[in-house]
Amino acid sequence: MPAQGPPLTPGTRRRLEALFCGDDRERVARQLLERCGDGLPMTTHWDESQFERVRYAVLKLSGGDLHELERAIQLANWDWRDLLMAADFGHDVTAHERWFPAAAQ
Repeated sequence: MPAQGPPLTPGTRRRLEALFCGDDRERVARQLLERCGDGLPMTTHWDESQFERVRYAVLKLSGGDLHELERAIQLANWDWRDLLMAADFGHDVTAHERWFPAAAQ
């Protein structure tokens, strides 16, 4: 069974639903749970908020596109620090909390 880590937070769900429609929502949720959870490198002692930061970054970089989501997940699994920098979440540990998909604001 794939690693999961903590469940998706309500904030993650809101952002996911703002970016993706229909059946894609469940597919994206599953990808975030299975591939952006406990299996990420150097995350052994992480809590929910740390996983949320990475998951928001993945969603932000996806821009609502499944292909871009896959690329962002691959980056998270290669080095989530690079992912955070690419999403502009790398210098401020609360920056992700202020991000919401522009089309849905």
